[in-house]
Amino acid sequence: MTNPLIVAHRGASKSERENTVDAFRVAKQMNADMAELDVRKTADNVLIVHHDAHIEGVALIDMRADSLPDYVPSLAVALDACVGMDVNVEIKNDEREPDYDRDQWVAERVVALLNSRSDHDRMLISSFDRETINTVRRLDPTLRTGYLVVKSSPPAGQTLREFFQSVADEGHIAIHPHRKAVTAELVEAAHAVGLAVNVWTVDRPDELRSLADLGVDALITNVPDVARKAVFG
Repeated sequence: MTNPLIVAHRGASKSERENTVDAFRVAKQMNADMAELDVRKTADNVLIVHHDAHIEGVALIDMRADSLPDYVPSLAVALDACVGMDVNVEIKNDEREPDYDRDQWVAERVVALLNSRSDHDRMLISSFDRETINTVRRLDPTLRTGYLVVKSSPPAGQTLREFFQSVADEGHIAIHPHRKAVTAELVEAAHAVGLAVNVWTVDRPDELRSLADLGVDALITNVPDVARKAVFG
């Protein structure tokens, strides 16, 4: 068993409302190594932290920041609440959603915000959209980036090792697979090309231990206190 990082998925999201200041503060109290959060933008171009593209049926991209519920923090406020932990900033950018950002405005603004802060080194930027993390890399090659994937199967014509090599060649340092996609072969192939394996979203103690036994590098979980006890005793 390795010593994987414990990453609080949207904060301590089983104990507090997800992606809120309270969830991030409780995650720190539970000794999470890292907090994960989701970034979108509002109609008035404010970076905010919220997983879904809608609130109560209204698209976030059509809402002004000052009209959002009080529990929705700006990205800057959320990062301040995560002091003492590293932060996995997931940039939401899905072409099926109303706020799809073809021009990578959000990625550019996230990089600008992080470069204005003194805690730049504790950030890891991830996305399901590969061009988003490639944009981050082009704007600031010193920022750590990871590619989120659901399935373990590589694109047609590539082996798993070749797929991971292409991700590493773009400068990314991690692959973030869904827990059901993780196999010993996947971990071995990723590690062979220098990629960390950060798995989402794992809550059951037996599964947390099994994945740690496979040698994954981080466990992204809604229950960081349970995860730490399961893996480290």
